[in-house]
Amino acid sequence: MRTLRLVVPALLVCAALSACGETDGPGTPAPSGPSPATGQPSPSATVPSPSGPATPAPSSTLKPPGGPTLPPPVGATELTGTITRGVEPNCLLLDGYLLIGGPRDVLTAGARVTVTGRVEPGMMTTCQQGTPFVVEGAHPS
Repeated sequence: MRTLRLVVPALLVCAALSACGETDGPGTPAPSGPSPATGQPSPSATVPSPSGPATPAPSSTLKPPGGPTLPPPVGATELTGTITRGVEPNCLLLDGYLLIGGPRDVLTAGARVTVTGRVEPGMMTTCQQGTPFVVEGAHPS
């Protein structure tokens, strides 16, 4: 009798777990809910209409929020302004650009400087703000 009390709950647990692993076919797991969105809709996206077939989405809904973005400057760029301190330690910003490298005796928070360098929008940083700008030269202005 005691064995039966252990076997029945174990079988129920196995049955419940096997129901979680349902498949649509041999070796293919069944979807368990809506699939996550992995990108932006394509320009040919459609919007379902409650009264009939799908209709093309209006183009205004496909624009990213916040308006157009300007491409970063190409080649050597010169920036002039006052350096501000970032939210993370040792992070310095100049007009929305995160200053990477350069002479730290010239690049200090509150200093008015002119820096020369290049924008590196794909660069990984720990500074959580600003577009990375690799400083090749800097001097007080």
